Amino acid sequence: MSRRDELIEIYARDLEEKTGEAPDMDLLREVTIACGPSIYDADAGTVAASDTDELNRVRENFLIGRLGLPDDESLMGGIQKVVREYGRDDPRKHRAALYYLLVKHFGKADAFV
Repeated sequence: MSRRDELIEIYARDLEEKTGEAPDMDLLREVTIACGPSIYDADAGTVAASDTDELNRVRENFLIGRLGLPDDESLMGGIQKVVREYGRDDPRKHRAALYYLLVKHFGKADAFV
């Protein structure tokens, strides 16, 4: 099993434990691949959910840049909703898992087909 496959399994377990739902594994795989090599770096592979600057980068680089969403106040509201869904216990979230939840929240799975 490749390191990426191992990480995808970790993300899937984490999502299931924290959201109570089994993730769409095909979509999770595609979102993880889209994250590129950042998933292998301990710092870049996570998002500090309590850091406003980092959440703004997620908004700008992922939601607007990657998903093509319009820049409005609903984006940060969606990020905050997804962070609450993912859980506030651990302020560092797996980037691929958080992005997966954002894709689902904003209905943009077609960006990864």
